[in-house]
Amino acid sequence: MSKILIVDDNVNACFLLKSFLEEMDHNIFVSHSGSDALEKVMNLKPDVMLLDIIMEGIGGIEVLRKVRQFDKNIGIIMVSALIDEATCKEAMENGADEYLTKPIDYYHLHKCILVDLIARNKKWD
Repeated sequence: MSKILIVDDNVNACFLLKSFLEEMDHNIFVSHSGSDALEKVMNLKPDVMLLDIIMEGIGGIEVLRKVRQFDKNIGIIMVSALIDEATCKEAMENGADEYLTKPIDYYHLHKCILVDLIARNKKWD
């Protein structure tokens, strides 16, 4: 069972993602802020993080940068309602593995991305 951390200040978005991914047999953790997400990444060591970009306090790009300073292997998927090429480029340059826009195609997320990232990271265990 893979550990996935969902980071989004939108409680409903987290609930929907969590419900779907738990049905796919993943162990899901949720964070509603950047600072809490950083703590959970260090303590839980998830396989994958779904990270919203726009959040109050520490935003997603800053969380991405900080996580990459101490963990190069966690799969990080940026999730945002923004369809902005510059933001996408910034996320990818700072170590994101993927950039998805909302609304999320859940089956694409699970089959094409999470499975690939988890399989890649398990090779390093």
